[in-house]
Amino acid sequence: MSKFIVLLGSVSLLSFAGIGIVCAEEEKVPPDQIPKAVMDALLAKFPKAKIDSCIKEKEGDDVIYDIEFKQESRKCEADIKESGVYINYEKAIEAKDLPKAVLEATEKRYPGAKLQEIMEETGVSGKEEKLAAYEIVLVTADKKEEEVRLSPDGKILEDTGAQPEEKK
Repeated sequence: MSKFIVLLGSVSLLSFAGIGIVCAEEEKVPPDQIPKAVMDALLAKFPKAKIDSCIKEKEGDDVIYDIEFKQESRKCEADIKESGVYINYEKAIEAKDLPKAVLEATEKRYPGAKLQEIMEETGVSGKEEKLAAYEIVLVTADKKEEEVRLSPDGKILEDTGAQPEEKK
């Protein structure tokens, strides 16, 4: 019994240590401490960027800076590698600017929902930039906040309101 308690305690301790490691890989960074290469990349594409927040995180072998900012009152976000290479960026848009397929898919999945925030995501690969997705934060008819990410043709890519499929 005492070995079981020691084992259980060890597992619990390692679990908490693991949580600490996961949390430690994401940290807030004040704007004046963002690396020069990241700031140069941000300002080259968004010369009037006013930074609201920056989170530094490790993704695989890369250190990524997730920056939320405003460009002339338009909310934007950018994920930029420590080397200054863009992964993607997002710009806020109005519901009227959504493609019909995206709007229809959202309405079908969440009838009666109110769209709160819409971001148009552009993926970057080298010098090529391509519209990748739309991220929509909405409030459902039963007052729950959800986020759905859709491809430009209306296919749901991610959905916080999705229910896990039952095992048959």
